[in-house]
Amino acid sequence: MTNLCVNVQVRKYKAIAEQKQKNGTEETGSTDEDDLQNGLDPHILDLQRDANRQISDLKFKLVKSEQEVTALEQNIIRLEGQVSRYKTSAEAAEKVEDELKVEKRKLQRELRSALDRIDELEASNSHLTKRLEKMKANRSALLAQQ
Repeated sequence: MTNLCVNVQVRKYKAIAEQKQKNGTEETGSTDEDDLQNGLDPHILDLQRDANRQISDLKFKLVKSEQEVTALEQNIIRLEGQVSRYKTSAEAAEKVEDELKVEKRKLQRELRSALDRIDELEASNSHLTKRLEKMKANRSALLAQQ
């Protein structure tokens, strides 16, 4: 180093030392001079600060992700409850549907039976009406002969 740089560093060290004496305590933050005295490169310190910042960011993201996972798990529990209720409701609806189908088949059988009975009664009625007409005709013919 040149004499000028050395003089500047000496002045810096003196100013730092005086400042520490005035405050009565050591500074918590490290300076370039302290770092050089401790054998630490400022570039390494920057890398360490970046790494610490990234660790903090990742810790924050981890906490946030854990919160999201918890929220999603709660949603899963809620949705599983809904699925269970809907499944029960669907099963009940299917049961009612099956019962209605059975009832419909029964009513259709009864309707066919009733329609068949109506056809039989209409045929019988027609037959009896024709017989009555014949009897009336025979009676009229007998009355006409007398």
